This record gives sequence, C-alpha cells and structure tokens, in this order.
Amino acid sequence: MLKGRIAALVLMFVMYAAAVMAQEHAPPHLPGEYVETYSDPLAPFNEKMFWFNLKLDHYVLHPIAQGYADIAPTPVRESVGRFFDNVNFIPRFVNNLFQLRLPEAGGELARFGINSTLGVAGFFDVADKWFGLKEHANDFGLTLGSYGVPSGAYIVWPFIGPSTVRDTVGYAADGAMWPLPYFVPWYVYIPTAAGKNAMEAVNYRSLHLNLFEDVDRYAVDLYGAVQDGYLQRRAADLRALKKGEETPYPANQ
Repeated sequence: MLKGRIAALVLMFVMYAAAVMAQEHAPPHLPGEYVETYSDPLAPFNEKMFWFNLKLDHYVLHPIAQGYADIAPTPVRESVGRFFDNVNFIPRFVNNLFQLRLPEAGGELARFGINSTLGVAGFFDVADKWFGLKEHANDFGLTLGSYGVPSGAYIVWPFIGPSTVRDTVGYAADGAMWPLPYFVPWYVYIPTAAGKNAMEAVNYRSLHLNLFEDVDRYAVDLYGAVQDGYLQRRAADLRALKKGEETPYPANQ
C-alpha cells in the first residue's frame, strides 16, 4: 500500500503538470519592465526544464485544451472548474487550520458542505453567491513560509513548472492530503488520479488559452520573466497571509 501511495504521488507530479503550468501568469508588473535578478544555482537544469515544459504546452496541452474549448461552452467549463475547486478543498482547509486562521478554515469547511449539496457537487458556487462565503486560498508551501522556513533554491520541475525547495515540499504535502489512496488499492487510485488531474489541467488551460502570449511577446528574457513573476507572487501571498489578509495571487486563478 505504501509503495502504491508513493507511486501515485509521483504520478500526480506528472499528471498535474498543466494545472501548475497554467498558473504561470505574467509577472505582476507591466511587460517589458525590469525583471529582478535572483540567485539561481540550478539555472542550467531549470532552463532546460523550462523550455521542455513550454514545448509540452505548445504541442500537447494547448491543442487538446483548444479542441475541448471548441466543443464545450465557457459556462460548462467554468462549472467543471468549480467542481474541481470544490473537490480540492482539503489543502485549503488544513493549511488555514495549520496557520491558526480558524475563521478561514471554518469558511472552507462550510463552503464544501454547501457547494457539495446545494451547489450540485460544486458545479455552482452557491456558498459565495447566496451566503457570501469566499474561498480562502492556501497551501502547505505558504504554511511553511508563515513559520519562517526559507524558500530555498528556485526549481523548474519537468511537467510541473516553477517552484522552490519549500514549495516542492509543500506541493508533495498537499498532494498527500488527497484521501483516495488511503481507502482504495493503488491500481484503482492511480488511473483515477491520472484521469482527474489530466481533466483538471485541460479544463483550466481551456479557460486560459492566451496564457503565455503577452509574456512571450514582450519579455526579453522569458525564463527570467516567469521566474520573477512566480517568486514575486509567492512572496506577495506570504506577506498577505502574515498580515491576516487574503492572498492576492491565489494558486487556482
């Protein structure tokens, strides 16, 4: 069972690729502005993986997402996105709890209960629309940061995209919160998780078909622009949480 869980976690790193790649928004400054220089000891590896991920997106993910968008109307795809967002509530709930953000943790639990029932399994966000319960984005990487754990080196993982040492640990911890492998054998969990993550990635990308265009068009150093954007967003999220505010760049938007 343990081997199955490890194998499943590794597969999640692969199949969840696009969902993370789809989070690589443009940097939080105007295209063409100065990009801050960061220490990047893994740059040779990172640059190879960065271009590999771009090719993967260009030749595989984007065409599939485009085809999906052509046959599924935007409201349908948005409802599917809300469904996955509802399914993935556990890391948000747990990490708000870990950070002693008790009202936010309670809000996530209430949102899950309301959207899973009145919202038809989460396809509709009635918790927000009817009750004013907003989502409180959070993850274990931010939990570690809130307790003073440094971010560590910048890393670009194949399939996954930009991260840091701290966020990589956080990503693995959040993935381990998915309950299915604790209740079903690995040969059931792995294909189920693969299908879920692949569909989630394609659906997200279909809602952001022009994701990389502005960065690619204006950035002199595309690798540096994405690195700058990722690190700035994560720093801004952590600052907001430490102030008791909502994260300005939630991971799922």
